[in-house]
Amino acid sequence: MSSTPEPVIDANLAVALDALLAEQSVTRAAARLHTSPAAMSRTLARLRRVLQDPLLVRAGQTMVPTPRAQALRDEAAAVVRSLGALLAPGTGVDPAVLRGTFTVQAADLVGAALAPGLLRLARQEAPGVSLRFLAEELEAGQALRDGRIDLEVGSIDHVDPETRVEELVTLRMAAAVRPGHPLTEGAALTPDRLAAAEHVVVSRRGRFSGPLDTALAERNLRRRVSVVLPSHMTAMALAARSDVVCLVPTALPGGARSPLTDVATTLGLVLLDIPLPLPPLTVGIAWHPRQAADGGHHWLRDAVRRTLRAPGNPGT
Repeated sequence: MSSTPEPVIDANLAVALDALLAEQSVTRAAARLHTSPAAMSRTLARLRRVLQDPLLVRAGQTMVPTPRAQALRDEAAAVVRSLGALLAPGTGVDPAVLRGTFTVQAADLVGAALAPGLLRLARQEAPGVSLRFLAEELEAGQALRDGRIDLEVGSIDHVDPETRVEELVTLRMAAAVRPGHPLTEGAALTPDRLAAAEHVVVSRRGRFSGPLDTALAERNLRRRVSVVLPSHMTAMALAARSDVVCLVPTALPGGARSPLTDVATTLGLVLLDIPLPLPPLTVGIAWHPRQAADGGHHWLRDAVRRTLRAPGNPGT
């Protein structure tokens, strides 16, 4: 027993039908779709066979639509609009229609600097979006790959071939102390005075040393580390209530400010320039390439850029 084959869905026919019904001219429809009148004439013949209706008929020097064509005009236009929306790049999404939760992994200091501004942008532009911040507890490369996190923000130290990384802001380290700390009084801060002070070190791995110790060792100096904490915010809170010195990121000389540079001053800490050459701190974002073209993720990345970069910085 033979069966009637199902018609093949051809999006090009829908586009051609919309152009023909809108222009009511083979020549003008061909120009609209950047094809030849001969090719458009063959497409019209095919549409007539598929729809079993002449669609456009000659009336003197013009062509007029049949009743069937008039009935199809609005529907054809709607189909073409839907196809356009379906095949449009994902980055063109309207943030106002976004719904769902974005998960961001960041160190506590980065999260404290990022969350207020990012939440403000979400309320203004994407009110249907919720934000979830996670501490640096997951292996970022694998978590991005598995979709457990949408974006990593901070000092990106893993190198995964497929991970996309973008640097956002470069900062320097400063010594943060409470108002009235001995280092704020008297002579200028020197490597000797800095080394003699009591220090708190921030390390998720419990390490007692870092770049400052390397710079001091080159001058035969060694600082006194009283405590190691896993959190910058905890370390800064301790510095605000005791005589320990905490290293925090701040703007480069002459550079634009960033919310990251404001957290310590918000806690009332005084920032002192370190009289030693220390490597800068670069804060960036990392994401998996499967989300590169996603409209919602594109908004998220742009919102993080606008939050962490000061106005006027490149890329804002």
